Amino acid sequence: MVDLGYTEEARLAVTGRSNGGLLMGAEIVQHPELFRAVDSGVGIYDMLRVELHPNGAFNVPEFGTVKDEPQFRAMHAYSPFHNVKDGTAYPAILFMTGANDPRVDPYHSRKMIARLQAATTSDRPILLRASADVGHGMGTPLAAEIEETTDMLAFLFHELDVKVAPVK
Repeated sequence: MVDLGYTEEARLAVTGRSNGGLLMGAEIVQHPELFRAVDSGVGIYDMLRVELHPNGAFNVPEFGTVKDEPQFRAMHAYSPFHNVKDGTAYPAILFMTGANDPRVDPYHSRKMIARLQAATTSDRPILLRASADVGHGMGTPLAAEIEETTDMLAFLFHELDVKVAPVK
């Protein structure tokens, strides 16, 4: 989109959930200059510890295991948490997680946000929205979904300086 002239990095945001959250984590650490803002939810960010979580064994066929050295090296190479670089200007970031997530332990978001906050040279916000009453998405009450979507859109609109015309 940027290469084609449709937008510029200062007006570009990306968003992803679950495996898309992992993708957002990878984008943040591999190409922090490409985006003004990133919204990521319930993502796996520490690929070296994910299989220790009760649901982690189900991820081994897809992601690999740290018990096999070539797989460990491959996982380390793309693990967002392990590839955060000190002194990097990271984009504005909003991570969302739920305390009752049976698929992705909330520690992933907590650790990643803390690491990014410590590493960044940018003055852009790096925020965590942690909900006590939601999980991975399925079964989330409609009111909680509306609140999360509202917060996500408010964050992105603010960071992208989106102006909304008043309703007439």
